[in-house]
Amino acid sequence: MTAWTAHVTVATVIEKNGKFLFVEEHTQGVTHTVFNQPAGHVECGETLIQAAIRETMEETGHEVEITDLLGIYTYTPPMFPDRTYFRFCFLAKDLHHHAEAKLDTGIVGAVWMTLDELEESARARSPLVIKAVKDALSGQKYPLSLVYEHQNSPLFTTLDA
Repeated sequence: MTAWTAHVTVATVIEKNGKFLFVEEHTQGVTHTVFNQPAGHVECGETLIQAAIRETMEETGHEVEITDLLGIYTYTPPMFPDRTYFRFCFLAKDLHHHAEAKLDTGIVGAVWMTLDELEESARARSPLVIKAVKDALSGQKYPLSLVYEHQNSPLFTTLDA
Protein backbone atom coordinates (compact mmCIF):
# COMPACT_ATOMS: atom_id res chain seq x y z
CA MET A 1 0.00 0.00 0.00
CA THR A 2 1.31 3.42 -0.97
CA ALA A 3 1.31 6.16 1.65
CA TRP A 4 -1.24 8.92 1.18
CA THR A 5 0.24 12.35 0.50
CA ALA A 6 -1.33 15.76 1.00
CA HIS A 7 -0.25 18.56 -1.33
CA VAL A 8 -0.88 22.21 -0.44
CA THR A 9 -1.33 24.26 -3.60
CA VAL A 10 -2.49 27.72 -4.61
CA ALA A 11 -4.14 29.04 -7.75
CA THR A 12 -5.21 32.46 -9.00
CA VAL A 13 -8.23 33.42 -11.05
CA ILE A 14 -7.61 36.59 -13.00
CA GLU A 15 -10.37 38.11 -15.15
CA LYS A 16 -10.00 40.94 -17.62
CA ASN A 17 -12.57 42.06 -20.18
CA GLY A 18 -14.62 38.87 -19.81
CA LYS A 19 -11.66 36.54 -20.27
CA PHE A 20 -9.61 34.58 -17.75
CA LEU A 21 -5.87 34.04 -17.64
CA PHE A 22 -4.90 30.38 -18.07
CA VAL A 23 -1.63 28.55 -18.36
CA GLU A 24 -1.19 26.09 -21.21
CA GLU A 25 1.10 23.40 -19.87
CA HIS A 26 2.38 19.87 -20.18
CA THR A 27 1.40 17.58 -17.31
CA GLN A 28 2.37 14.11 -16.17
CA GLY A 29 0.41 11.29 -17.74
CA VAL A 30 -1.26 13.39 -20.48
CA THR A 31 -0.10 13.42 -24.12
CA HIS A 32 -1.60 16.82 -25.02
CA THR A 33 -1.28 20.18 -23.30
CA VAL A 34 -3.87 21.23 -20.73
CA PHE A 35 -5.18 24.53 -19.37
CA ASN A 36 -4.94 25.48 -15.73
CA GLN A 37 -5.08 28.59 -13.64
CA PRO A 38 -1.65 29.85 -12.67
CA ALA A 39 -1.05 27.41 -9.82
CA GLY A 40 1.49 25.42 -7.89
CA HIS A 41 2.80 24.16 -4.60
CA VAL A 42 3.48 26.32 -1.57
CA GLU A 43 7.20 26.37 -0.84
CA CYS A 44 8.85 26.17 2.57
CA GLY A 45 8.67 29.47 4.47
CA GLU A 46 6.15 31.09 2.15
CA THR A 47 2.59 32.17 2.87
CA LEU A 48 -0.33 31.13 0.70
CA ILE A 49 -0.61 34.62 -0.76
CA GLN A 50 3.12 34.87 -1.45
CA ALA A 51 2.94 31.49 -3.21
CA ALA A 52 -0.02 32.60 -5.36
CA ILE A 53 1.78 35.78 -6.45
CA ARG A 54 5.01 33.88 -7.16
CA GLU A 55 3.35 31.06 -9.10
CA THR A 56 1.40 33.54 -11.24
CA MET A 57 4.58 35.41 -12.15
CA GLU A 58 6.59 32.23 -12.81
CA GLU A 59 3.93 30.66 -15.02
CA THR A 60 2.53 33.68 -16.88
CA GLY A 61 4.84 36.68 -16.46
CA HIS A 62 1.92 38.59 -14.94
CA GLU A 63 2.39 40.59 -11.77
CA VAL A 64 -0.81 40.44 -9.72
CA GLU A 65 -2.42 41.72 -6.55
CA ILE A 66 -4.38 39.13 -4.59
CA THR A 67 -7.77 40.64 -3.74
CA ASP A 68 -9.96 37.87 -2.30
CA LEU A 69 -10.12 34.20 -1.40
CA LEU A 70 -12.28 32.43 -3.98
CA GLY A 71 -12.45 29.12 -2.15
CA ILE A 72 -10.68 26.08 -0.80
CA TYR A 73 -10.93 23.02 -3.02
CA THR A 74 -9.78 19.43 -2.70
CA TYR A 75 -9.03 16.99 -5.49
CA THR A 76 -7.76 13.42 -5.68
CA PRO A 77 -6.82 12.62 -9.29
CA PRO A 78 -8.16 9.25 -10.51
CA MET A 79 -4.71 8.26 -11.79
CA PHE A 80 -3.10 9.08 -8.40
CA PRO A 81 -5.49 7.91 -5.65
CA ASP A 82 -2.71 8.26 -3.07
CA ARG A 83 -2.54 12.07 -3.54
CA THR A 84 -4.96 14.73 -2.41
CA TYR A 85 -4.48 18.33 -3.43
CA PHE A 86 -5.71 21.05 -1.08
CA ARG A 87 -6.05 24.06 -3.37
CA PHE A 88 -6.40 27.57 -1.98
CA CYS A 89 -7.78 29.58 -4.87
CA PHE A 90 -7.54 33.35 -4.92
CA LEU A 91 -9.00 36.13 -7.05
CA ALA A 92 -6.36 38.51 -8.34
CA LYS A 93 -6.07 41.77 -10.23
CA ASP A 94 -3.61 41.93 -13.14
CA LEU A 95 -1.15 44.75 -12.51
CA HIS A 96 1.49 44.35 -15.19
CA HIS A 97 2.62 41.83 -17.80
CA HIS A 98 6.38 41.24 -18.00
CA ALA A 99 6.54 40.01 -21.60
CA GLU A 100 10.25 39.24 -21.28
CA ALA A 101 9.77 36.93 -18.26
CA LYS A 102 11.09 33.38 -18.64
CA LEU A 103 8.26 30.96 -17.82
CA ASP A 104 8.59 27.75 -15.78
CA THR A 105 9.62 24.52 -17.48
CA GLY A 106 6.62 22.73 -18.96
CA ILE A 107 4.69 25.93 -19.59
CA VAL A 108 3.79 26.54 -23.24
CA GLY A 109 2.41 29.99 -22.52
CA ALA A 110 -0.33 32.07 -21.00
CA VAL A 111 -3.65 32.55 -22.78
CA TRP A 112 -6.79 34.58 -22.12
CA MET A 113 -10.04 32.63 -22.70
CA THR A 114 -13.69 32.77 -21.78
CA LEU A 115 -15.30 29.97 -19.82
CA ASP A 116 -17.01 28.78 -23.02
CA GLU A 117 -13.67 28.60 -24.84
CA LEU A 118 -12.16 26.63 -21.96
CA GLU A 119 -15.05 24.18 -21.90
CA GLU A 120 -15.00 23.80 -25.69
CA SER A 121 -11.29 22.94 -25.58
CA ALA A 122 -12.01 19.94 -23.29
CA ARG A 123 -8.47 20.42 -21.96
CA ALA A 124 -8.98 21.69 -18.42
CA ARG A 125 -6.29 20.11 -16.23
CA SER A 126 -8.84 19.10 -13.61
CA PRO A 127 -12.49 19.75 -12.75
CA LEU A 128 -11.26 22.41 -10.30
CA VAL A 129 -10.22 24.70 -13.17
CA ILE A 130 -13.77 25.03 -14.51
CA LYS A 131 -15.30 25.06 -11.00
CA ALA A 132 -13.11 28.01 -9.98
CA VAL A 133 -14.10 30.06 -13.04
CA LYS A 134 -17.79 29.32 -12.47
CA ASP A 135 -17.44 30.31 -8.80
CA ALA A 136 -15.76 33.57 -9.81
CA LEU A 137 -18.46 34.32 -12.37
CA SER A 138 -21.15 33.69 -9.74
CA GLY A 139 -19.60 36.40 -7.56
CA GLN A 140 -18.29 34.05 -4.88
CA LYS A 141 -15.49 35.59 -2.84
CA TYR A 142 -14.32 35.81 0.73
CA PRO A 143 -12.17 38.43 2.47
CA LEU A 144 -8.46 37.69 2.73
CA SER A 145 -8.83 38.09 6.51
CA LEU A 146 -10.36 34.61 6.45
CA VAL A 147 -6.82 33.30 5.94
CA TYR A 148 -4.63 33.74 9.00
CA GLU A 149 -0.97 33.13 8.25
CA HIS A 150 1.16 33.21 11.37
CA GLN A 151 4.61 34.59 10.74
CA ASN A 152 7.36 33.12 12.88
CA SER A 153 8.93 35.62 15.20
CA PRO A 154 11.95 35.33 17.50
CA LEU A 155 9.68 36.57 20.31
CA PHE A 156 7.53 33.45 20.09
CA THR A 157 9.46 30.21 20.26
CA THR A 158 6.79 27.90 21.64
CA LEU A 159 4.62 25.70 19.52
CA ASP A 160 1.33 27.59 19.79
CA ALA A 161 -0.32 26.44 16.59
